[in-house]
Formats: sequence, structure tokens, C-alpha cells
Amino acid sequence: MDQILIFGLLLAASASPLLTFASLWQIKEWRTDRLREHLRSAGILKQLLGIVRPAILILGIVLRNIDIALIGLALFSASSIGLRRQRYPVWTMKARILVTVSLIITGGMSYGLLIIDHWLLIGIPLLQPVSVLVAWTLFLPIDRTMKNRIMKKASDLRAQFSQATVVGITGSVGKTTTKELIAHILKDRNVLCTPAYVNSEMGVSQWLLKELPSRDRDEELVIIVEMGAYRTGEIKKLCSVTKPAMGVITFIGSQHIALFGSQERLCQAKGELLESLPEDGKAFINGDNSLCESMKDKCRCAITSVGTGGHADLEAFDIEETGDGIRFKLDQQHFSLNLHGTHNVTNILLAIAVAEKLGLDRASSAARLRSFEPPHHTFSVHKHGSITVLDDTHNASPSSFRASLAWAKSQPMGQKILITPGLIELGRDEDRIHRELGTASNGIIDRVIFTGKHGRNAFAEGFNGSVETFGKEVSAIKEGDLLLCVGRVSQKHIDRLIP
Repeated sequence: MDQILIFGLLLAASASPLLTFASLWQIKEWRTDRLREHLRSAGILKQLLGIVRPAILILGIVLRNIDIALIGLALFSASSIGLRRQRYPVWTMKARILVTVSLIITGGMSYGLLIIDHWLLIGIPLLQPVSVLVAWTLFLPIDRTMKNRIMKKASDLRAQFSQATVVGITGSVGKTTTKELIAHILKDRNVLCTPAYVNSEMGVSQWLLKELPSRDRDEELVIIVEMGAYRTGEIKKLCSVTKPAMGVITFIGSQHIALFGSQERLCQAKGELLESLPEDGKAFINGDNSLCESMKDKCRCAITSVGTGGHADLEAFDIEETGDGIRFKLDQQHFSLNLHGTHNVTNILLAIAVAEKLGLDRASSAARLRSFEPPHHTFSVHKHGSITVLDDTHNASPSSFRASLAWAKSQPMGQKILITPGLIELGRDEDRIHRELGTASNGIIDRVIFTGKHGRNAFAEGFNGSVETFGKEVSAIKEGDLLLCVGRVSQKHIDRLIP
């Protein structure tokens, strides 16, 4: 076969696996730790190679015909793109650079192998993860330099706003809900609040560089910053940029524990927010959570704890879950808002405590919370006819999963159906946690549907009923049923289940 044609077929055959891997890694924020954990839990060979490509490769080897293999691989890639089944990365500058460099590396490998032995070319399309990894490694020093410059620029800009008060919020779960609660209570103030999915040091830095230049440097400004982390040191970096005066710890659980390596390191990472607060600052913690309580000694400033167990500084009583949300009493003040799940009471108390520190009285907070609407996909409840849907698809952790089950138990609907992709980044505890969640679902959930195989078998070991895997034959739910959507369930899956 002509060499130019061979090169064309190789590039066509390599395009689809290259784009797929780049898309997957971008979802994992170009982090090797998150990618490694995903491949470990989802299966390395299936994620990187699939099934069809190795089969085509084996066919070419059996028939001793490299042309058949290359043509088959090229046609398979072309069909994925042509039939719109191909996953693409979001075309940021970084994605464009990495994909372009990967193609150059692929071309270089192809040329070198063609000189050595043209039969070696047959493996090039399957080596695209390697070409992307090499491209990422080459780009890494430039990437780090650019990130450091952006964070330094954001830090310098933030320092110019001497009248600004930064409220940092972190925790395993509840960060987004608490952030939105505080922003809603303070909506009549001059408030900046990080948007959805912006909680990393780079994301927040870029957001500050976008938002602050249009603001008066002498104005009193409240900046509410959600702070996420996957390893120790990241929240410390975020705090060095944002300089928080107030810190909120919502809840410490086991989410992303596979990336931290241990519960101790996870607590250390979250505690970096408290350690960064100045002596005249203020910390707010969930007193119902023992791991939050254990972090008090990290703080140099005053601490307010909130809870429901009779031992915190701010205590909620007479807690009631209604069809419209939550009701409770704080001292003599009644609160009622459109937010479901009694586990959210501590998040509400944290928001009230922050607002009080910023000068808002409790009655005003109660009045404003009556108009609160929960963030999309974060323990929000809505109706489709007579079908009730709990949408908790923004994220999921063992604690939020159990909160969904507890809420479902209190509901008077007919059948209760759970759909989930399972939980990720749980490390060695993955099977145990899924098994425990299966056991916890007994007597509450009537039907379980997994959107994939991840965690399904372990969950089934604990669950007394059958566990379905989502497919073409999945049957719709009935009028009057309750559908729990927990974890990253796509809207397409949800729509298939609702008649």
C-alpha cells in the first residue's frame, strides 16, 4: 500500500481514540490522580482500548493483512465521528495544544515504525493514550508557569480590595448548597459568588480576574468562594489567592478519599481553610459531624458551631420535613424554606450564622429564606405530572446517597425507584460502601437501576431485590411513583424512565 495512504489511514484510525481519551482526561481536569482512579475503577483496557478496535487488530494479525486492519480501524473511527457517537473535549486552548501535539507525536511514531517494520504500525491507533500522555508531559512546565502567573495576578488584584470580606466554604458535601444559601440571604448586599463548578485554585483565580476589574476597589464587597480539593495543599493555595476572613466547613465524609489516600489526609486538606483564617476572622463548622468538630484546634480565630443535637452554639429544634421543604425553629424564630432533606438543616444554620456575623438579623434571614430555590441538580425536588423526582445529580457521596434514602423513606409515594451510576473515587472502600448502600436501600427502594456496571455487583450483594442495568429494554416508571436520581445521571436516562 502507498505510504501516503498508510499515513492517511493511520491518522483516521487514531482520531477517534485520541479524542475519546482527551475528552475523558479533560473531564478529570487533566489530573493524573483522578484519571488513574477512574481507570482503576472502570477498567483500564475497556476505557483505553474498547472492544471493537482490539478485535479488528486481532483479525488483521490472524489474516496476516495489515491493510485490512488499518482500513477497519479507520472506518470504525470514521463511523464514530460520522454517526455523532464520538466524544470530544471542550476546545479550550489547552485541549487544542494537547490534541495537536498528540497528532504530531502519532505522525512521528508512524514514520519511525514504518522504517523499522510496517507491521508495527497496526498498534498506533491503540497507543493514542500514550501520545496524549507524552504531549501532556511536554506541555506540563509551560502549563505550570502559566497557572502560577494567573494565580499571582489574581492574588495581587484581590489584595487591592481592602474592604472586601471573603467567605470560604469547603467540605465533602454541601458546599454548593451552603454557598447559594448565603448568597440568597445576602442578596441585597454587594455580593460576588463563584458560579457552578468553579471551586479550584485556577478556576477561582480566573473568575476573580474576570469579575474584580469592574468593581470599585474601595467598596465593601462580600466574596463567597466555594473551595474544592483533591489533594492536600490545594485549599491552602486557594486561600493564599483569596485571603478569606471567614471559613465554613459543611461536612467531612469520605468523598474522593481514593485521591487523598486516607481520611486523615482528607481532613488535613479541608482544615487548610481554618488554618488560613486570621486571628480576627471567624470560622463556622457543622457540630453534628465529628470530623468537623475534631478540626477546631486548627483554628486561631473564634468558632461558631451549628447543629441539631443539643450541643452546638446554634441549634435547630422542631425539625419537620414537609411536602414543600423543611421547617424548623432556631431559638424563637421559625424558618421555612423550599429545600428538602433534613440533612440540609446544618447547611441552613451555617448560612444564617455567616449572615449574622455580617450584620443581618435572624428575622431578616428567615424572611429571605422563604423565597430560596435550591440549586439545579442538588437535592432538588420537582414533579412530572404525578411522578416525583429527586434530582441529586450534581455530585454524589456516600453521605448524600444515604440522605437521599432517608428522605425517600419519609415520602408517601407508591413505588420508589433509584437510578444511579454508582459512586467513584472511593478507593479500596468502594465495594464495601456500595454493599452498605445496597443494604441501606432495603425496605425503602422497590427498584434499582444502574446506568453502568460500576458498583452494581457490590450494591446487589447488599440489596434484597434485583438490580437492573440501564438498557434499551428498561421500562418506564408509573404515575404516582418516586424517582431518586443520585450521582451523575444524564437527563437522557431520566427522560427515558418518565412516561
